[in-house]
Amino acid sequence: MNENVTAPLRARAEIDLAALKANVRSLRAHAPGAAFMAVVKADAYGHGMLPVARAAKAAGAEWIGTATPEEALALRAAGVEGRIMCWLWVPGGPWREAVEAGLDLSVSGMWALREVVAAARESGRTARIQLKADTGLGRNGCLPADWPELVRESLAAQRAGHVTVTGLWSHFACADEPGHPATAAQLAAFREMVGYAEGEGITPEVRHIANSPGTLTLPETHFDLVRPGIAMYGISPSPELGTPEDFGLRPVMTLKASLALVKHAPGGLGVSYGHHYVTPGPTTLGLVPLGYADGIPRHASGTGPVLIGGKRRTVAGRVAMDQFVVDLGGDEPAVGDEAVLFGPGDRGEPTAEDWAAASGTIAYEIVTRIGSRVPRVYVDEGGA
Repeated sequence: MNENVTAPLRARAEIDLAALKANVRSLRAHAPGAAFMAVVKADAYGHGMLPVARAAKAAGAEWIGTATPEEALALRAAGVEGRIMCWLWVPGGPWREAVEAGLDLSVSGMWALREVVAAARESGRTARIQLKADTGLGRNGCLPADWPELVRESLAAQRAGHVTVTGLWSHFACADEPGHPATAAQLAAFREMVGYAEGEGITPEVRHIANSPGTLTLPETHFDLVRPGIAMYGISPSPELGTPEDFGLRPVMTLKASLALVKHAPGGLGVSYGHHYVTPGPTTLGLVPLGYADGIPRHASGTGPVLIGGKRRTVAGRVAMDQFVVDLGGDEPAVGDEAVLFGPGDRGEPTAEDWAAASGTIAYEIVTRIGSRVPRVYVDEGGA
């Protein structure tokens, strides 16, 4: 949801597009010899796919990446031009629509090659495909034992005019863990599989394997293109690698709510479901109108941090579907005052990483899970 409003809202996720553009420029500086793919899957990690794609392109991104073809087709329908790649397919997917939209389509196995060739025949157009190698992630992609067949049949389809192989690519499993041996092993496997394909006659436009941690810390992985995801949104791929500030990045999303109630409470009052929190003495309680239906982790019950009235508070008791309570310790902010759940952190507010630590998860999940009931409010001090 794209909102541009100034009136108070129950809650809002402010999306700083100027910060996003600055992050794109910073990430490009880490890989100056490679093209840049802005990954906007999952509604741009919860930030809003279309505004983010447009902002990233304005900042110099040559490619846009999505997981599903439906995401990529929605961008095309909204007028986003240029190269868009999508990689998560199932049998019977919208292959023909994707071919006709001029998308780059990932192929991980023979079933997918057969379906994209059929779609190219039906449409009378040559499909652009990128072959994905499983170099050790064990997820999507073609394993080394099956790679010769996929390469051979892709070349046959290319000679017949049905496809053009525009890329060879893979994805890391452990690049966010400094020094993990799997990364070097995957890089070696990728070089070998690319070398085989090129030796057989494939001449790709782009070879790519670098995700956010690869882009930031492993220059030997940059090849022709890098694919930053979470780092583009100003979040470090992992605390072990460094903070956003270490990499010249700024978090893009700030999640806020308006206090729905402030009330005096006696000591011994059970708060929220199960009474897992009981007021230790007379105090004031504040009601924040956000809950797990909005993407606030229930696992943050009793631990989630919030900034209210310039002070850090903690979720008191369980996070409910639509709301949670904080113990204000006798302070009396006004109803309607702002509660900041997370943001860049430079104004004393918690960060998405703080919420990840409080919930036992990763910051990727914190921003991506913020639901559609929370309007996205776009700000861009640098100009849209």
